[in-house]
Formats: sequence, structure tokens, C-alpha cells
Amino acid sequence: MTSFRTLPFRFTSGRTALRRLVALSLLLLLTACATGGKLQTAGRTQVLGLELDTALDWARYASPRQETWTIDGTALNQLRLITGTKPREHVLHVGRERKNAPQGAWYKPGLRPDEQQALLLAALREQGWAEVEADGLRPARFGSADGLRFEFTMASTSGLRYAGTAAMFERDGRLTTIYWQAPVEHYHGRDAAAVAALIDSIRPI
Repeated sequence: MTSFRTLPFRFTSGRTALRRLVALSLLLLLTACATGGKLQTAGRTQVLGLELDTALDWARYASPRQETWTIDGTALNQLRLITGTKPREHVLHVGRERKNAPQGAWYKPGLRPDEQQALLLAALREQGWAEVEADGLRPARFGSADGLRFEFTMASTSGLRYAGTAAMFERDGRLTTIYWQAPVEHYHGRDAAAVAALIDSIRPI
């Protein structure tokens, strides 16, 4: 797979798309703050039955069994924490498996690490991301829970390249998924190490 450092950039269209995303993200972030986003300051915190450390400040937006965290607006960076995924439920909690919809990123307990990884990648493709690829699949331990970690890259519909990192683990027959994404240009490199440390610090309560 192509290294993050050598991903091809479209300097004209890519930078134009990034500038538009910056403007949109600032508008969305201001709107969200006005409608009740919660500030998460750096330090140790508990969320959705997880304990973690963050060296960064975030804006937090919650919905049942999941939260989205962002620093500059979700188009420029977002950390998603999704917990308690039930058997036959979509890994991103956007529905449940039905007889007339057997294909989809539906969670099944006992999946191999590569199958769990494939589940999240399939969900990202369903959301409209292109050129979704992953590497660095490896075991990871989150307190008492065995899980996995990997990195991924993808492209938006405008051609802007993104990179991210993900973690997944099963506990009591349910799945927890954490992933972060940001444009390769500037935002990923700025925060990748701090986000990786945050994910490594996660422990189920």
C-alpha cells in the first residue's frame, strides 16, 4: 500500500477542496457550538463505558451509544466512538440486518480480526468514500479486552485524500469501534500521534 507520506496530492483541486472544507467546517462548528456541543478538555475522562486520556481539546457531540469528537469541524477531523454494537446491527449503527437487506456491514460476534477490519472498511465505502484501503492490522489490548488496531486511507468525492486510524474490540458479545480521520494535507500529520496515544489509552470500565 502507498505510504501516507507518498500519497499523491492534487495540489490545485486538492487545496481548493481543502479550503472549502475549512470554511464549511468553521461554519458547522460555530453552529454546533451554538446548539449545545460539549467541550472536552485535555486529560482523563470517561465516555460510553470507556476511560481514556487525551492530550487535545475536543468538541463532543453525543447520540445513543456513540459520540463524535472534533477539533476543527467534522470535515477536517473527527473521532468516532461507537459502543455496544449488537449482533446483526450495522457497525456504524445505521440500521439492522433484514431478510431483504442481507448485504451490509452487519456485526456478527466472533469475527476474525481481518473480518472486523473488513466490516469497518465496508461501512466507509457505504458512506461514499472511495479508494478505501488499510494496512498495519495488528493485535491490541484495551485493559481486559483483546482487540485490534490498523490504519487506513481513503478519498472524498472531491478527491481530497484522508488518512486515519482505527481500533475495535469485542466485549460481552458486543462490538466497540473507534476510528479517527483527517485530510492527509496538514490535519492528519498535526494530530496523528496524539490521537494514536488517545486510542491506545482506552480501557473499558
